[in-house]
Amino acid sequence: MVISETSLTPLFIQIAEWIEDEILKNNILEEEQIPSTNQFATVYKINPATAGKGMNLLVDEGIVYKKRGIGMFVNTGAKEIIIKKRKDKFLKESVKKLVVEAEQLGINKDEIIEIISNY
Repeated sequence: MVISETSLTPLFIQIAEWIEDEILKNNILEEEQIPSTNQFATVYKINPATAGKGMNLLVDEGIVYKKRGIGMFVNTGAKEIIIKKRKDKFLKESVKKLVVEAEQLGINKDEIIEIISNY
């Protein structure tokens, strides 16, 4: 994992995205414990509250849950939640940008479909 203080993405979001990536890659499975805020703080030399903020984002989204006194664990169905969230984001952001740019360049729908099909 690469946490970059120079990235435009806030550290807590980078942490949340790393955990999501690990879940998507099956490196962290459902009902498995995720690294603690203190582990993140020690390894990446960041404030534990920053790591906690990233993890709390995932709690709010239903991706992980807290077991009091034990730690944070991946929820059942977390992978599906992440896929849906990222798919929605992709469709809203990337596809919209593609369509707007294509219109500006005079690329029609059939040409876009053909280009995508060739990939």
